[in-house]
Amino acid sequence: QVHLVETGGGLVQAGGSLRLSCKASGSNTSPNLMGWYRQAPGKQREVVATKPSVGRTMYADSVKGRFTISINNAKDTVYLQMNSLKPEDTALYYCNARFTYSNVWGQGTQVTVSS
Repeated sequence: QVHLVETGGGLVQAGGSLRLSCKASGSNTSPNLMGWYRQAPGKQREVVATKPSVGRTMYADSVKGRFTISINNAKDTVYLQMNSLKPEDTALYYCNARFTYSNVWGQGTQVTVSS
C-alpha cells in the first residue's frame, strides 16, 4: 500500500524554474524504477524522465538539458528539477514508482507556464 504524494507544482513565467517532489510512504522496499510523466488536456500521458535502480537515466527529448531527475539517499523521494520552463511544459505531472509486484502513481501536481 505505497502512497505517493507530489508537491511543488504551480504557476511560473516562461524561463523560470520549479522543483517537483514526490515522497513515497508505506514501502519497505526500494522501487525498481521511478519516473515522472505528464499529461496536458486532450493529450496522451507521456514520459518525462525515468531513473531505474540499474541502468541509465532517461529523459524525453523535449526536456533533455533542462530537467533533472534525482532520488534522495533514503530512496523515498524523487525530485524533478525543471529549468528554462516553456509554455509547452504546462501539464499535470505524475510521479510513478515501479516495484516488483506493483505500479504506483501519485495524484498529480499541476505545472502551468505562462508566456
